Amino acid sequence: MGERLRAGDRSAAPAALNLIEDRTPAAREQSRALLAEVSPARVGGEAPAHVVGLTGPPGAGKSTLLSALVAEWRSRGLSVAVLAVDPSSKRSGGSLLGDRARIAHEPGDDGVLIRSTAAGARLGGLAPATREAAQGLAAAFDIVVIETVGVGQSETEVEEVADTVAVVVQPASGDTLQFLKAGIMEVPDVLVVTKADLGEPALKAQRDLSSALRALGSRATAVVAVSSVPPPCGIGELADALEAHRSGVDLAARRLRARRLGALAEFAAERGEAGLRALGGRRRAEELLAGQDPSASGAELVALLESR
Repeated sequence: MGERLRAGDRSAAPAALNLIEDRTPAAREQSRALLAEVSPARVGGEAPAHVVGLTGPPGAGKSTLLSALVAEWRSRGLSVAVLAVDPSSKRSGGSLLGDRARIAHEPGDDGVLIRSTAAGARLGGLAPATREAAQGLAAAFDIVVIETVGVGQSETEVEEVADTVAVVVQPASGDTLQFLKAGIMEVPDVLVVTKADLGEPALKAQRDLSSALRALGSRATAVVAVSSVPPPCGIGELADALEAHRSGVDLAARRLRARRLGALAEFAAERGEAGLRALGGRRRAEELLAGQDPSASGAELVALLESR
C-alpha cells in the first residue's frame, strides 16, 4: 500500500488508514513498513501535499467552513483528504466520529477523502495514528487537513504536525477574548473569523485579533473573515492565505520537526514516563532523534527509541 500511495494511487488510502489505525503489534509492524515507503528517502524529498491544521472551539463553524474550503480546493483541481478528529469518551474510550457526516462533499468524487478519527486518551490532542495517517496521505493527495476540536492540547499538537495552522474563532461569542487570554497567539499561521455575514461583530473580532498580533510583532499572520452562508465569501481569500503561508515555509525543516516530535509523542504514549526515564529523560530522547537520518520516517524513529 505504501508503494501505491507513493505513486499517487488515492484508492489505496482507505486500506492504508485501516492499517494505521490498527494498533495491534502485527499491524504496527506492517504500518511501519507502509510509512517507510512514503518517507522522504523513498519519495525523493518531502511528500508534496500541503498539510493544513484547522482548529478552534466547538461551535465555531469549522465543519461548515471546511465544506466550503473543500469545494474551493476542488474547483482549483486539487485533491483533498480530511482527517476529522473527534474527542473520545473518557468512560468508554469510544468516539462519535461524526465529522464525516457534517462535512459536505460529493460522495462520488474520488478526489476527496474524509475520515473521522478518534483522539484516543489525549483530550483535545492527536492520537499517534492521526499523525501517521497525515504522513501517509501526504504522498497521494494535494491537500491534507487535520481538523481538531480546540480544547486541551489540540492547538499546540496540531502545530507539531501541520505545515500551516489555521485557528478558527467565532465573533460575538467570547471566543476572541478567550483566545487572547489563552496565550496561544504564537500557534496560528492564519486566523479565521467565521460568520462574517454578522457584520460589525465580525469586523470587531478581526480588528481585535489584528491588534493583538501587531502587539506581539506577528504582523505576517493573516486574519481572514469568512462566511459560509450562501453565497459564501472570503473562502477563496482564505485558500490563498493558506497557500501563501506554505510557500514561505522551510518545508523540510518543518516536516523533520514533525516526524521527530511525533515519534517522541508516540513513544511517550506507549511507554509512559517510565519509558522516557529509561532512555535518560525527554531531553536525551530528543538528542537521540536529532542524531538520526533526516529522511527517516516517523515510524522508523519510534522503532529506534524502542530499541534503546
